[in-house]
Amino acid sequence: MNFSWQLLLLLLPLAGQIYISLRVWQLLPDLLLLRLTAVVLMALAFATFFVAMSGALDRMPIGPATLAYEVGTSWVILLLYLILLFAVIDLALALHLLPRAWVKGSVMGSVAIGALLVGLFTYAYLHFEHKQRVELTLDSGGRVSRPLKLVMMSDLHLGYHNRRSDLHRWLELIKAERPDAILIAGDLIDQTLKPVLEEESAEEFRRLGIPVFAVLGNHDYYAGTEADKAFCRRAGITMLQDNVAYLGDVAIVGRDDRTNRRRRSLREVMAGIDRSKYIIEMDHQPYHLEEAAQNGVDFELAGHTHHGQVWPLNWVTDAIYEKAYGSMTKGRTHYYISSGIGIWGGKFRIGTQSEYVVATVK
Repeated sequence: MNFSWQLLLLLLPLAGQIYISLRVWQLLPDLLLLRLTAVVLMALAFATFFVAMSGALDRMPIGPATLAYEVGTSWVILLLYLILLFAVIDLALALHLLPRAWVKGSVMGSVAIGALLVGLFTYAYLHFEHKQRVELTLDSGGRVSRPLKLVMMSDLHLGYHNRRSDLHRWLELIKAERPDAILIAGDLIDQTLKPVLEEESAEEFRRLGIPVFAVLGNHDYYAGTEADKAFCRRAGITMLQDNVAYLGDVAIVGRDDRTNRRRRSLREVMAGIDRSKYIIEMDHQPYHLEEAAQNGVDFELAGHTHHGQVWPLNWVTDAIYEKAYGSMTKGRTHYYISSGIGIWGGKFRIGTQSEYVVATVK
């Protein structure tokens, strides 16, 4: 990313922060201490986001680091909704649809907006915590000798916010499915392995007694691929990085993430593959989906998009990707792009869902 884009990515949220600070100052009752407290707390939350995105968290105890991460990343999402809300209010004021007295030094306006935000983000958190079960049936055309149940997921983002306790709950759901194997389509780790190692999260996978196959995602690269792969070895996870593994009558093709610009082509990865098997490909980022169809893949699993995570960002991912979420078919190749079981940043889902996929290959 060049300097101009980096500067733009800094200036846009900064402009949003200034806009919201001014509008909240005007909205709150005319009490200097109250207004100053609100603006200072918002500024601290905004600054905490940059701390959370730096390497400073790894030099902190896990408790304060977790708090800093969750406050900073949650504030960015809250800031987005405050910008949208006040933009609508300003439009209503310009059209004389709303009296200015309701949003200037207004107790009623302050309480109403506060209650709206508390209600929305309480729902968003509870919605994130509820994991949706998505069921798929895949027809092998007689290539499997018995039905095979696979639980598929992506984007766990284990780290300071998705902790071992979260992972335990997710894997309990998956274990109850009694699957033959688990497939993880990238971003197992968020941005650093420190909290994952401190909490010995690998033990949660080891105790499953179920084969687990995974591929790398862009966040796994941010965390460091060698450390990531070492964690997978301790966890008993088979990491596929431009290679193929076999599970009975199923061939599992694991692509390296496109963060590695020197990754092998799908054609090269699949050279010599047993074509009598049902072929599943995992590729973290859902780009160039036509390559799977061109190379005879039966089913492709991807993640990465989170389907935008919160509305209206799902509109953005829908515009960027050919398929940002859900099922699709090209030729005889079926695809599923998952919105992920975990999440990046604040634990909120609005207009999207956290999910795991239960696929039966028949």
